[in-house]
Amino acid sequence: VQLQASGGGLVQPGDSLRLSCEESGPTDVAYAMGWFRQAPGKEREFVAAISWTGATTNYADSLKGRFTISRDNAKRTQYLQMNSLKPEDTAVYYCAVAQNYIGEDSGEYVYWGRGTQVTVSS
Repeated sequence: VQLQASGGGLVQPGDSLRLSCEESGPTDVAYAMGWFRQAPGKEREFVAAISWTGATTNYADSLKGRFTISRDNAKRTQYLQMNSLKPEDTAVYYCAVAQNYIGEDSGEYVYWGRGTQVTVSS
């Protein structure tokens, strides 16, 4: 399975950004999908995850209400809509997939994309 994240960039505080992550490869496994992020000098942290059907989502408590995860299985793509961005949201954002898991433990995610940089600065 290969994952390609895109949509990052430089934005100002208060702006919105939508990240995408396209999955390619074998289609015989229904993966849950998630996002993590890593800021300079900090550990990778969980952002959000969504089940295969899209019926169940999970968010980091600090991001609820600003970030929204979604997916389009026909396009094999997940999205992360980020609103009201803050400088502390600056990080490399990684997408990942897991088998029937939408929790915060990065060790449960079996495939990872290379990440896309998001910089929030005035």
